[in-house]
Amino acid sequence: MRTLILGGARSGKSAFAEQLVITTDCLYVATARPWSNDADFAERIHQHQNRRPPAWRTEDQKDVIEVLHATTPEATILVDDLGTWVTHTIDAHHAWDCPRGTMAAHYADLVKGIAAFPPHRDLIIVSPEVGMGIIPEHRAGRLFRDELGFLNAQVAQACDQVFFVVAGLPLQLKPSR
Repeated sequence: MRTLILGGARSGKSAFAEQLVITTDCLYVATARPWSNDADFAERIHQHQNRRPPAWRTEDQKDVIEVLHATTPEATILVDDLGTWVTHTIDAHHAWDCPRGTMAAHYADLVKGIAAFPPHRDLIIVSPEVGMGIIPEHRAGRLFRDELGFLNAQVAQACDQVFFVVAGLPLQLKPSR
């Protein structure tokens, strides 16, 4: 089953996604990469690492698209999260000053990988919901918000079920069939 978990910052979306993993046979795809001299972000990564069961395997070097198209033995893949993946994708293509939609082909590749994910396995994807706040002052913030919102809508369509987590409480937006 393909599941999307949306939520705001510190909403509990990652913890909820981890609770959905019903096996120790899990590949945790960590998209966050530590930035130099950012102790706060490094601490966030460390907290996520400490929460994971030791039996889970972590992939933090390969791109999510590559992982989805590869044959992995794990019964469950948990991707956390699409927000940092979008940031790295835009960074890698030096696209912060490009028009909206420049990365659409990469997003389409990701969505194809999600749609083609084997139905007998579980894919759990975490993504921030960033469209409910204020309009960012800077262009890069607006681009990120718009691009992630566009991607979240596409991923939601490709998933069997979608949850929105608020204050640690999950609300099911799209029930499984």
